[in-house]
Order: sequence, then C-alpha cells, then structure tokens
Amino acid sequence: MSTAATSFPERNAAKVADLVLAPETTAPEVRARRARQRRQMYIGQVASYSLGASVLLLYAYDGTISMGVPSLFWLGGLLIIGTFTVLSEAGFGDRFEDHYLTVYQISAHMALQLVFLLAVPTVGVAFLAVLFLIFAFGTLRMTSSQAMLTWGLATCGLVLVFLGSDLPIGLPVATRLQRTASMLCFVLVIGQCAFLGLFGATLRKILYRRSIELKAAYRRIEELAELDELTGSYNRRCIMRLLDAEIDKSRQASTPCAIALIDLDWFKRINDAHGHPVGDEVLRTFAITIFANIRTADSFGRYGGEEFLLLLPDTSGDAARHMLERLRGIVADLDWSAFSPGMRVTISAGVVTLRDADTADTFLARADSALYSAKAQGRNCIATS
Repeated sequence: MSTAATSFPERNAAKVADLVLAPETTAPEVRARRARQRRQMYIGQVASYSLGASVLLLYAYDGTISMGVPSLFWLGGLLIIGTFTVLSEAGFGDRFEDHYLTVYQISAHMALQLVFLLAVPTVGVAFLAVLFLIFAFGTLRMTSSQAMLTWGLATCGLVLVFLGSDLPIGLPVATRLQRTASMLCFVLVIGQCAFLGLFGATLRKILYRRSIELKAAYRRIEELAELDELTGSYNRRCIMRLLDAEIDKSRQASTPCAIALIDLDWFKRINDAHGHPVGDEVLRTFAITIFANIRTADSFGRYGGEEFLLLLPDTSGDAARHMLERLRGIVADLDWSAFSPGMRVTISAGVVTLRDADTADTFLARADSALYSAKAQGRNCIATS
C-alpha cells in the first residue's frame, strides 16, 4: 500500500546523477539507462504494494475487513504499475522532459488510496498514511508547478472524503492482531519514507560532487582554449587579449611596457631537412626554455607559425633588450644535437617599448619592423625600434 523508489539508494542515485549530467551526444545510452531506472522504480513499487497487501491480509484474517480487499488492492496497484511500465517500455515518456510522468503516477496512486479509503473506511488511516509516502516519492522528481498541481488534486480528494461524506475513518486497535497490523502499517510507511530520504540525500551529495568535477573540467577547458596545443604557450587570441590588457594597465599606472616579437631562424629549413615531427619538438623545447627563463609577470604566446610574442610589463627598453639578449644566448647554447646531429637553433627578436600614441596594432607593427631589421642583420640577434 505504498510506492517505494528503488533499492540500493547510493548506487541508483549515482545513476540518476549520471543521467542529469550526461551529454546530449549520448542520447541513446541515456534513454536506455533511464528505462533501467524506471524498471527498478516499478519493481520497488510492486514490492511496496505487496507489503501493503500483506498488512491488509492481517486485518482480513482478524475479520476487520473483507478477504477480497487485499487482493483487490494489490491488483489495483499492479494495474497502475503495469500501465506505466508498458508506456515506459514503449518510450512514451522519453518525449517529455519529465520522462517518469511523475504527476500522472502520483495522481493514479493517490486516486487508488482514496478509492480504498472510501470503500474500506474502517482502516482508512492506513491509506491516508500512504499519501505521505506518495508525495515523498514525488519530491524526488517534481518541479514546483507539479508540486502545486498534485497538492491541489490531493486537496480536492481529501475534501471529498472528509467533507463530502460522513464515513467513520479509523484505524482498528481493538485486538492484538489489529494493533500489530496498524503498527506494521506505520512502520512500513516510515521506513520507506526514510529510504526515499536517504536516496534524495545521496543524490544531492553525488550531484554536488559532480558539479565540482564539472567546474574543474570547465576551468580546464577554458585553460586549454587559451593555450597553443603544441607548445603550451598562449595562443594568438589569448596573447592578443593580454596585450590589450597590458597596454591599458601600463597607461593607467604610467609604467613602461615592452614587447618582443621572436622568430626561430631558418625554421622552414629545419622542417624540410628533419621533418615536421622534429620541427614540433624544436618548437616545444624552445617554448619550455623561454618559460623557464622569464618572470612570473611576463606573458608568452605563439603569434603564428614559428613567431612568438613576449609581453614584458613594467620593463624599460634597455631592460627588455638585455632580457632578450640573455634568452637569445640561452637558446643558442642549448644542445640541439639530440634531435639531429649538428643541429643548431637560434632566434631573432624585435624589441619595442610602448609609446603614448601606440595602439596594439601599431605596437606590434613596430615590433615586426624591428624583427625584420634583426633578420636583415644576419639573424641570431636582437633589434630595437
């Protein structure tokens, strides 16, 4: 005479959480898992009605109610469960956001309890107690509008029972067997409500944990969206955004700002002579070397191909040139022979400082002009503009 959810609340709550967080691309798998969830719920409901019918059998054995009542109650519950099972297996509920058809299920089970309350008022309190269990089940699935709707339906039914009739609704406790049956009625309802509460609490914990995992994954996605996949440096879009930010910051604080446009010398020859996989390793090694030798406040990103942009906030022109000379020497002194015997890699760079009239475009244009000058001087050198 009740509607329990499913067994093993922690395991099933995890499955529900997976369904909530599952991506749309796995729709067939999600539908299959939802169907399994519904089957488990219907099995739980069958068990719940079986327990309720067993309690009614005790009343019937005592002579309090007719022997046909437990069977009719059990068959009525099976009819409702069977109807929704057929709809579930046919995929009818999958077309709705609430694939459990919660309002319809609650309404059907509630109607069954009220019918038996009117038919067998002698043990009516037992059926009324089950209404709490039905709504406890509904709280796991219902939206606020659904809750208001089912509450309204329950109110109408109770008004009909209490104000529309003079039936003596009771709970017999005259004999030892009646008292036992009445006790079991409440014990079962309380136990199943506690079970549903445990299921809901477990579900909330799992969803909270999954939300933390999703936030971490989202942060990781944002991070990857800003990084160049090959070198791990900022990609062009990100480094350009940082450049705009540094220009604004420099002007607001009246501090110097320098940038360096860096190019790997004769990189095309490296690709042609040793292959693109070796060229990729050269780019990665170069980027790691730069990262290891710049300040925390500096920003380093791939501008395009073998060109990289280094942002040097709060840095004067002389300091920026000295820093780039140091980086140039470090790169030139690396042992590149591990990639190919006799390989040598050098860099050229154009270093410029921010002027009052500069925009991001003119700032970069001057850096590019300085880089062109460094290449014209024979490469493996630093030029300023």
